[in-house]
Amino acid sequence: MPTCRICGTPLHTFLDLGHHPLSSAFPTPAEARRGDACDAFRYRLAAGICERCALVQLTDDIPHERRPYPGYPYHSSGSSVMREHFRATGRHLLRTELPGRHAPFAVEVGCTDGVVLRTLADAGVRTLAFEPSGYTGAEGVRVHRAFLTAASAREAVAAEGRAQVVYAANTVCDIADLPGFFAGLGELLAPDGVFVFEDPYFGEIVGRTAFDQFYDEHRYYFTATSVRALAERFGFRLIGIERLSVHGGQLRYTLARAGRRPPNRAVAELLAEEAARGLTDPAVLAAFAGRVDGVRKDLVALLEELRATGRTVAGYAATAKSCTVTAYCGLGPRLVPYVCDSTPAKQGRLTPGARIPVRAPGAFAAPYPDYALLFAWNHAAEIMAKERAFRAAGGRWIRYVPDVRVV
Repeated sequence: MPTCRICGTPLHTFLDLGHHPLSSAFPTPAEARRGDACDAFRYRLAAGICERCALVQLTDDIPHERRPYPGYPYHSSGSSVMREHFRATGRHLLRTELPGRHAPFAVEVGCTDGVVLRTLADAGVRTLAFEPSGYTGAEGVRVHRAFLTAASAREAVAAEGRAQVVYAANTVCDIADLPGFFAGLGELLAPDGVFVFEDPYFGEIVGRTAFDQFYDEHRYYFTATSVRALAERFGFRLIGIERLSVHGGQLRYTLARAGRRPPNRAVAELLAEEAARGLTDPAVLAAFAGRVDGVRKDLVALLEELRATGRTVAGYAATAKSCTVTAYCGLGPRLVPYVCDSTPAKQGRLTPGARIPVRAPGAFAAPYPDYALLFAWNHAAEIMAKERAFRAAGGRWIRYVPDVRVV
């Protein structure tokens, strides 16, 4: 029986999506033909909830040598909406946590493009990124190429001092050694400092039937209840919560050292809401799994019907989430002949497992398909505004969150 990575308590497995390839392993056509494709590896994609601390997590570990992935293709600021979100986050931290500080110092864990840090640096804040992947697209962002651990934190503190703010976005959910991470946070954070992080919210995943939020890059799926327990286990306290609309529904959590600051009203309100919704109730989780299975059946049936009637279909955005959909639903080039994506590193390659060709955005209009399967549903408003000509030409979008529909 799988056990919780944090407290060792047995997990209740409530969702099993079968065996999947790694979501960022896009083979070239030549690799696929030779049979040595980077997406040959498969792992079991299943989720469970800890019966003690309520932390939702993937039940199966992926071998360390499979992570991280060479040529990791995700850029945090690839979307105009996300660029503005991260700029706004930087301004929020300047307004709420850094005003009046003498020689303020802020750290981001997993910065990639560094939009938040550049916003802070432009306002005169000294910044540093812990970015072990070796990638940063940001000029002027100082990078400490290491995971945040007690040892690496001590190195940074010796050179820089302690940080008033430590920030992370879509990073904590994939940290293998959370105890080691919190040990590093304890070394790095100033006594009155805060740790602010944002990740997908499990309550939104259940509410939207957003099963494609489960994939290999996310080990953990947080709630206020589980973050409170996690913080207290490592000497911190959950003091703030904000709801975010990005990435299909996230929460921004603020943690401080135990005893330093009281929690705000939003924390108590969301804890009560989660209890009322029964997010840890096996019956609620079983109902969620049932809805997920219904989406699979409905989506496959729709695509089969469109193919049988001679309608053309293209995928839109070769996201990590799309790998979950294609693998779980058994989709391939027969039902989705190609997918368009704006990431140059993915173009000319094949999607993981499904082997659907990835084309540049220009292929979407040459000519337009009859239907577009919107994998990047969390960017729907931005994409549909950009692709008005597709609708004007008679094209229609296929959505599958929270249910299968044509719009």
